[in-house]
Amino acid sequence: MIELRKVTKRFGDHVALDDVSIEVAAGTVHVLLGSSGSGKSSVLRLILGLLMPEAGEVLVEGTRVTEATRAALVRRLGYVVQDGGLYPHLTAFDNVALPARVQAWATPRIRERVSALGAMVGLDGPLLARYPRELSGGQSQRVGLMRALMLDPPLLLLDEPLGALDPIVRAELQAQLGTLFTTLGKTVVLVTHDIREAALLGATITLMTDGRIVQQGSFADLVERPASSFVSRFLSAQTLLPVGAEKG
Repeated sequence: MIELRKVTKRFGDHVALDDVSIEVAAGTVHVLLGSSGSGKSSVLRLILGLLMPEAGEVLVEGTRVTEATRAALVRRLGYVVQDGGLYPHLTAFDNVALPARVQAWATPRIRERVSALGAMVGLDGPLLARYPRELSGGQSQRVGLMRALMLDPPLLLLDEPLGALDPIVRAELQAQLGTLFTTLGKTVVLVTHDIREAALLGATITLMTDGRIVQQGSFADLVERPASSFVSRFLSAQTLLPVGAEKG
């Protein structure tokens, strides 16, 4: 369970989030949808404790996110960024293994876990021996996802994880993520500006603009019962899937 309760966040005179309340149910995929600058990535940074609100509160599994609680809460969160965020001087294997090494896992346990994650996302041993510069965009994203899952956290945060990929690779990884989310049963918050991605992956979608929530609900809710003309305009700006194709 993740909650934002009447959260406001400012950067100088700019209001990044204005009285935002979001509730992410345990074991579900919640999509934060909106164009650049809508505030959706700020929500993730508040959940991670990288930012603190001027008003309101953020809770992760019932614990308020503060400077004092952040370190313990972060260990329960896996985080994936758009370009994978890989360390260029480490091999793919070592990037994935890093969180476990920080936790002093034994080497055999690390190898077993990396092997299992590689099988899960479709990366074999030879690819894991490569450095990030030797990987394709799709492979780098898979490595980033493996690293986020290394410690088997109950909560997973993804910030535009597929935004830099070409359409074919993106569609392939969207399908793979959908399968993974269903199989793993984790609580997921996914940031995207892509309507197709939101429809495929999100059980609940929060559409944002200018730091405010415009509408929350299923993809069908947004299509069939738009809360404002902005919702209709936003949806019509991209090619839509049939309503029946959205995530249950």
